[in-house]
Amino acid sequence: MKASRTPTVRDLTQRIAAAAGRVRIDLLLRGGKIVDVFSGCLREGDVAIHRGRIVGFGPYRARRDIDVSGHIISPGFLDGHVHIESSLVTPPEYARAVVPHGTTAVIADPHEIANVLGARGIRWLVRSARKSPLRVFVMVPSCVPATPLETSGSSLSDTEIQTLMDNPWALGIGEVMDYPGVVAGAPPVLKKLTVSAGKRIDGHAPGLTGKRLSAYVAAGITSDHECTAIEEAREKLANGMIIMIREASSARNLADLVPLVTGENSRRFVLVSDDRHPHDLVREGHMDGILAKAVRLGLDPITAIRMATLNPAEYFGLHDMGGIAPGYLADLVVLENLEDFQVRWVIHGGEPIVENGMVRQEAFPSKLPPLANSVHLSRVKPEDLRLKARSKRVRVIEIVPDQIVTGGSIESVPVTGGFALADPERDLLKIAVLERHHRSGRMGRGFVRGFGLKQGAIGSSVSHDSHNVIVVGADDGDMALAVNEIRRMKGGMVATAEGRVLDALPLPLAGLLSDLPVERVEDKLIRLQAEAARLGSTLANPFMTLSFMALPVIPRLKMTDRGLVDVEAFQIIDVFV
Repeated sequence: MKASRTPTVRDLTQRIAAAAGRVRIDLLLRGGKIVDVFSGCLREGDVAIHRGRIVGFGPYRARRDIDVSGHIISPGFLDGHVHIESSLVTPPEYARAVVPHGTTAVIADPHEIANVLGARGIRWLVRSARKSPLRVFVMVPSCVPATPLETSGSSLSDTEIQTLMDNPWALGIGEVMDYPGVVAGAPPVLKKLTVSAGKRIDGHAPGLTGKRLSAYVAAGITSDHECTAIEEAREKLANGMIIMIREASSARNLADLVPLVTGENSRRFVLVSDDRHPHDLVREGHMDGILAKAVRLGLDPITAIRMATLNPAEYFGLHDMGGIAPGYLADLVVLENLEDFQVRWVIHGGEPIVENGMVRQEAFPSKLPPLANSVHLSRVKPEDLRLKARSKRVRVIEIVPDQIVTGGSIESVPVTGGFALADPERDLLKIAVLERHHRSGRMGRGFVRGFGLKQGAIGSSVSHDSHNVIVVGADDGDMALAVNEIRRMKGGMVATAEGRVLDALPLPLAGLLSDLPVERVEDKLIRLQAEAARLGSTLANPFMTLSFMALPVIPRLKMTDRGLVDVEAFQIIDVFV
């Protein structure tokens, strides 16, 4: 997993001999234009590769050469912040999805699987990724659970974080979501930050400004990927933070933030994907798609590439990655052009994985370490989902399209037999989150607007960050059916209506991941989305949106198994007014 390592004398002897032209090198990429991220230009040249490293430029005697005339040689793309679990596929399948798009390394924050299985889940993810042609580095999750306002399946103490940090694949501490705890100086939160051992600490501070932002940064937190507006990003930039511009499946911030990037400040920005569903990976690509969109928005292509290569590599201390120079790892991508970023070749550690557009499928392993069932939930009945009315007026979670922030409103709902009901004609649906880790029977219930369902229900065992079972619907019976189908599948996503399961995607690995190939998962997701649309949903990705309705660290209102959360007040509030 580790890119940088201390070379032996023999390593250096062989590398120097190859660079000096005294021995025949392994591979020569001949005739392309090199993306020089150090100088900020394109230049003609051959790239010499030996024993997994770049050793020089120009003509060399080589065992193999590839003619890339008319193409562009770029450093392999590096995603500076991603949750692999959001792809819904295993690490080898994730690699198979993103490597053909030019991604050769990712910085993963596995807090999704950690919230379910703790340190055991993190180690499982790392072991699963070990033999793939994708370098997977880890930011050790700092907030497991993210807050005390929800119930997770596991927790990570400062001692466990320290133990994980000692691994070579661990680059620092993952996004610190408990920003109120940091600002308040809460000892348990600060104790976790002190085990960083001088490594990076990533941030998560949506909307934080002024002295509270200063306090957060003063704690040693050096990046943020939650900026949604240019003024917010400008203030965080001025406070010394690295701004990670996110273009995810639900949260798309590229168009809003790209205008802030200039020649003077571009080294302080990193492009990231954060959370992407498989059909977005297939349809839009990965970092290649983000780069193409950034260029369409007016960003200089070399600057954009630097934000997905050298900038993240240097920020995370990967000093032999992110550029094309002697001694750097030979992780390269050969592109058709710098407009749509069409990938022709991908080189991983000096080995061609994609050649002239053709993927070496045998390079991606399929065998996985075992993982036990993690969905521990009793069957539910429709009456379990009923909500006894204490008023006709309720607080409603309001979805903001293409964002994971939510609004809030107060609305009147129908009351029959003493119970508050959904009103699908006004897009007022019921939402419930059921604790699925410890069989506690705990359930939070309330109302949400923005899904658009006219009938039926959709549900999922993917609900950030504790990943309890979440369901939204127009009918208690269909909601109960969705929950019970998720229980039967040992995790998954489902659409129901009129007492029938319309379609489902099993996610039996931690209730987060499928054991199917990425193409099958994409196909099932497309069918599920189509069922949701037939039920009336107007959202582009209703299941991704659903997964964020339980995230109590993103303003304003969210639902967890403990109830309705006012994120700004950081407390559980009454659904009824």
